[in-house]
Amino acid sequence: MSLKTGPILARRTLLGAIASSPLWLGNAWAASQAMKISHQFPGGSVMEGDFRDRLCRMFAANVEKRTRGSLKFSIYPNAALMAPNAQFGALKKGSLELALVPLSYAAAESPESNIGLMPGLVTSYAQGYGWKNAEVGKELTRILADQGLVVISWIWQAGGVAARGTPILAPEDTRGLKVRGGSREMDLILQEAGATIVNVPSNDIHAAMKSGALDAAFTSSTSLMSFRLQDVSRSLTTARSGGYWFMLEPLLMSKTVFDRLHKDQQAAIMAVGAELEQFALRMAQADDAAVANVYSRTGARVVDMDAEALRKWQEMARTTAWAAYGARNENCAKLLALAEKSIAAM
Repeated sequence: MSLKTGPILARRTLLGAIASSPLWLGNAWAASQAMKISHQFPGGSVMEGDFRDRLCRMFAANVEKRTRGSLKFSIYPNAALMAPNAQFGALKKGSLELALVPLSYAAAESPESNIGLMPGLVTSYAQGYGWKNAEVGKELTRILADQGLVVISWIWQAGGVAARGTPILAPEDTRGLKVRGGSREMDLILQEAGATIVNVPSNDIHAAMKSGALDAAFTSSTSLMSFRLQDVSRSLTTARSGGYWFMLEPLLMSKTVFDRLHKDQQAAIMAVGAELEQFALRMAQADDAAVANVYSRTGARVVDMDAEALRKWQEMARTTAWAAYGARNENCAKLLALAEKSIAAM
């Protein structure tokens, strides 16, 4: 070996060792990854539109900035990338990086996820957001991680009821109607009350109500407006004065993808996700107030939930939805017990 070729071969050997090391491969993969964020809600911009789409766009811009462009994102609203219920399976496999989706939509694959839309269990934003650092939130985070999901942003939304006929205030008002509840547990209450259940994702409610396949739908205040349900409704029950329908609709990330990122990139994602929770809270509360005006302008009759109606829904939930959920498996029983502790703490 000549003196000239020796250093060259040594340098090639060093570069080869670096290139083949797991750390280098992990960082190179992460740096070149173009990530997709999927959701079922109407698209808009950072400044205008459904706040859930806005949150995804703010998240993408802020993480890209903090990681100096090493992470980039494409947003797919309106279920343009895949059907809403398909997102969980794709997240678990790592074929989809992120999704903002109602947690209860994962019920077929994860019975525990229905804790995110358990009627009467969460009755205020303070209680819902308090879950994140409470025992119930930590246990839910652990279970989701075991199932391949990382919670990036905790997002809670109160919900109301849009109906083609008279307002729905108490459970007995749903008797004989075709109703969309939004979760297995909500459906159990509605069935007990005498309703017929129609299962559709929120982006299909408008068409179902317009055709008459659906008489009433329980959904978030934001979706009540974003999907223009005021065009097919004659009445609205709001959550302005309280509610029993609170939905956990988090921004989730594939754990497979998250685990392959550099620690600094993981930290940026989690930090931005946590910061956006205050934005989500403000926007959800604003929509709870705004929805009444939107429906009033179309001539719909608008009513607010009252304490007596809330009591009826919660009493029925304890003997139907809560009992059925707790009997599903040990994880469900533990989550339910921890969630009930959060009620007592309020």
